[in-house]
Amino acid sequence: MIQIAYHSSTQGLLSPDNIKALLVGSRVRNARRGITGMLLYKNGNVLQVMEGPTETALALFEVIKADPRHRGIIRLYEKPILKRDFPDWKMGFHNLDADSSIPLDGFTDIFGPDFIMSSLNASAAAKLIGIFKKQMS
Repeated sequence: MIQIAYHSSTQGLLSPDNIKALLVGSRVRNARRGITGMLLYKNGNVLQVMEGPTETALALFEVIKADPRHRGIIRLYEKPILKRDFPDWKMGFHNLDADSSIPLDGFTDIFGPDFIMSSLNASAAAKLIGIFKKQMS
């Protein structure tokens, strides 16, 4: 199993409807693939951490790199993991442009104190989330 984190910029700003469609579609596809993770969005910047079976996650990252909606993709890290930081596909998501996350069933507010403290336990993903939030605020 592997965890991959990347940063990219979108080709223009995403509307709330664009974000909702992206999240709903990704959640369905990733559930089939055994991929879990989270996504942050701010002013056209994306931070995503995804995890799952190594070959599947690497193949998905190649698809993402070829997606014309992204530009300037930077792989922040790629590491083997024994345990997932995001074991349930609730697609942790937060739009830092808005006052709160998009309210969709099955999605988690990754900035909620219970989620960060209990689920991430100061992992690389947790540190990355904190840095992204601070830099984009």
